[in-house]
Amino acid sequence: MNFLTDFADQAVVLPLVVVIASSLALQGWRRGAVVWFTAIAGTFGVMLALKLFFIGCQGVFGPIALRSPSGHVAAASVVVGGLLALSGRGRGTVALGVLMAAVMIGLTRLGLGAHTLPEVVLGGGVGLIGALLVGRYIGPVPALRARPLILASVTVLALFHGRHLEAEAAIRQAATGAGVLPAWCQPGSADRS
Repeated sequence: MNFLTDFADQAVVLPLVVVIASSLALQGWRRGAVVWFTAIAGTFGVMLALKLFFIGCQGVFGPIALRSPSGHVAAASVVVGGLLALSGRGRGTVALGVLMAAVMIGLTRLGLGAHTLPEVVLGGGVGLIGALLVGRYIGPVPALRARPLILASVTVLALFHGRHLEAEAAIRQAATGAGVLPAWCQPGSADRS
C-alpha cells in the first residue's frame, strides 16, 4: 500500500506539477500552464485551510471523524483529473478519472489507517473541483508534443517516488498552536457562551 500511496505524496506531486507547468509553457501553451498551476495551487491551499481548521477544531467535529482531510487523495484527484482536462477530455471523463484516482489512493490511506472515510471523501471532492476548474478555464487545447511531457513526468516520478514531505506535523502544530482559530473552536469555548 505504501508503494501506491507514495505516488500522491507532496514530495512527488509538487515537482510533477512544476514540470508539467514548465513543459506546457515551453511548448507555447502559457494559458494551460497558468491554469494548471493555479488550479493545483488553489486545491492545495484549500486543503491546507481545511486541515488547519479541522485539526484545530477536532472536538467540534469528533462524531463525524474529521481530523485532517486527505491531501494525498486531493493531490491524486486534481493531478489525474487536471491532466485529463489538459488533454481535451470532457467533464465526464475528468470526473471518472478523479473518481478512479480518489478510490485508488483513498483505499491506501484507509488501509494504512492514515485517514477516515469522511477525510478521504472530502479530499476527493476538493480534488474534483480543482480538476473541473482546469477544464473550465484552459480554453482550446492546442496540439502538444506528448513525448517530452511524458518523459519529464516519468523522470520526476522515478526520482521522487518514495520520498516524503512531512508536512502534516507542521500543519498540526500550526493549527493547535497558532492561536488564530475561531473562538468557538478554542478549548472551553462552550463555557464562555
